[in-house]
Amino acid sequence: MEVNTTAEKHHTHHKYHLSHSQPYNHHHHHHNHGNFPSKYTLIILSISSVMLLVIFLIILILRRLKSFKSYSGKTYRENSIISSNTSSRFIAQTSMPTFNSSPDVKGGCLNLQGGDSGRSLLKTPAEILTAPSRYRRGGGGAVQVFSYKELEVATEKFSEVNVIGQGVFGVVYRGILRDGTVAAIKMLHREGRQGERAFRLEVDLLSRLHSPYLVELLGYCADQHHRLLVFEYMPNGTLQHHLHSTNNHKPLDWGTRLRIALDCAKALEFLHEHGIPPVIHRDFKCTSILLDQNFRAKVSDFGLAKTGSEKINGQISTRVLGTTGYLAPEYASTGQLTTKSDVYSYGAVLLELLTGRVPVDTKRPPGEHVLISWALPRLTTREKILEMVDPSLRGQYSNRDLIQIAAIAAMCVQPEAEYRPLMADVVPSLIPLVKNSCYVGSSSTSRFQNQIASPRY
Repeated sequence: MEVNTTAEKHHTHHKYHLSHSQPYNHHHHHHNHGNFPSKYTLIILSISSVMLLVIFLIILILRRLKSFKSYSGKTYRENSIISSNTSSRFIAQTSMPTFNSSPDVKGGCLNLQGGDSGRSLLKTPAEILTAPSRYRRGGGGAVQVFSYKELEVATEKFSEVNVIGQGVFGVVYRGILRDGTVAAIKMLHREGRQGERAFRLEVDLLSRLHSPYLVELLGYCADQHHRLLVFEYMPNGTLQHHLHSTNNHKPLDWGTRLRIALDCAKALEFLHEHGIPPVIHRDFKCTSILLDQNFRAKVSDFGLAKTGSEKINGQISTRVLGTTGYLAPEYASTGQLTTKSDVYSYGAVLLELLTGRVPVDTKRPPGEHVLISWALPRLTTREKILEMVDPSLRGQYSNRDLIQIAAIAAMCVQPEAEYRPLMADVVPSLIPLVKNSCYVGSSSTSRFQNQIASPRY
């Protein structure tokens, strides 16, 4: 019995030993067969948990992306609205965002909330200098292509009665288009290549440049040898007509002159700062400044315009063209043209607004023939400035504003281009003066209710 017991115990111990050392023996295999379902269950549960976690993470990531896009879109729209509200000169005429700009003046008063009523504001450099198209939309619609016959009918066969201006490049007629729109129709001379270049340049620039401070191109005609440009009609003609005409008319008051100065400054700022590359007018003067029914100014005559260098103060060399009395000295002597050349011309116009004198007048006494040469030494002395003022103003101006205008003019007509300011600096210096003229009752809108039917352009 003891032997059997010992053997049995030994056998049991041996089985135990084998169960550990040989897991695949029959008894052990039979014992573990019942554990397989629980292990598989654990594995399946583990895999399911991992898959659920992955799915959860994917959903979370997708929700975050959706939320981010929604926030980004909202932020972009809010930024666009902010940009639109702070842009006081230009309202985008396409869906592209606008640039922040200087505050505008509305009806003679400063308007910090937006642009002029009745004036659409502008556009960014990307919109301005995109590929040109003759059907590109401007401020009032697509630039149209007219037939010569249409414009002949509009001007009553180009009747002399409808002539409202003449210049180097052609004759301007008042006309009524087929849809009833009153327009200024410019028939260009065809002598030489310069006339053709002027035509192409104006069509190209004005079909792409849209600002409330630039005259709007409505369309053009290029039938055979005919070359005509159709512009919006400006009822009060040129600044030249109101400053220097011998016809009996009310002189421009101080407030109106300040607003004209600001409008012109904004026009040049737009050309210089929002053009890529900058656009240099090259022939800025009183005859290229047109006045609407409210005596707000727009710049015209881009036949001599040039695109400048994209570098800061970058120069381009070109043939000297322009008008005596307005030409910057470095441009007149060397042909080196920059945006500062326009600044000089602007200073000359500012002096005309201040003094009522023309840029060159050989009828004046010796030493007073050239306006800038005569005025510049006097612009730093208060007493001299008061002596220079246009007598037709009859003392109806602020002496403080007068001194500031004189200081701006003096900087603009500096002989050295590097000492002249940028138009982007001139604009903000003029805005407070126009605002002040509103407060002191210098607004001239009520003084010019009787508009000129056919102004001289």
